[in-house]
Amino acid sequence: MAEIAIAFDVATLEQAIELDQRLGEGPELAKIGLELFTAAGPDAVRALNERGRRVFLDLKLHDIPHTVHGAAAAAARLGADLLAAVEGVRHAEGRTRIVAVTLLTSLDAYNLPPGFQSPLHPGVVVAQQLAMAERAGAAGIVCSGSDLAGVRMMRRGKPFFAVTPGIRPAGMGRGDQERVTTVAEAVEQGSSVLVLGRAVTSALDPREALEAARHECAEATAARQA
Repeated sequence: MAEIAIAFDVATLEQAIELDQRLGEGPELAKIGLELFTAAGPDAVRALNERGRRVFLDLKLHDIPHTVHGAAAAAARLGADLLAAVEGVRHAEGRTRIVAVTLLTSLDAYNLPPGFQSPLHPGVVVAQQLAMAERAGAAGIVCSGSDLAGVRMMRRGKPFFAVTPGIRPAGMGRGDQERVTTVAEAVEQGSSVLVLGRAVTSALDPREALEAARHECAEATAARQA
């Protein structure tokens, strides 16, 4: 069954702990991104780990190899479950899995930044990036759920690990993301970890919203396995 990660996109450690309390206990990962990590640093990882929450440290590390190596090793020692860098983790003890960021969900295949070839075929590009990530030793990739059908076609049934942000309940707006999917759509296409943000964290009752996502994920998994 696919896992769920909740984006802890908050400004302070106190807000992160409050959100964790509102979500209640559960197996979901906490995705710590640039906002919270810049505000609270490693303490954010430690505090949520101590509360029993596994962490996806979403820092999108990209620098010279020596710098990324050191940062990745430090993240592994902190106890992050998921991270986006390889070499440093290999030399650190721990359980950290690596995922490589492919195409951000905010990109529109027909309206791309300078330097990108337009139109872009996301499924093909992401499949190529997945193969490159695996050769580098990564466990998988981060991509839109809408890219997974193309990846599956290119892989011809070979399994892969994919973290999919941009997950929305049916009928919810896209916000600042272009390529979005519902929970059921992402599970049907083979997502391994579904990242939910405002759909849960901005709900009047985050715990209730999370429970609805869990239910939708379980139903979609059962239908896929039938």
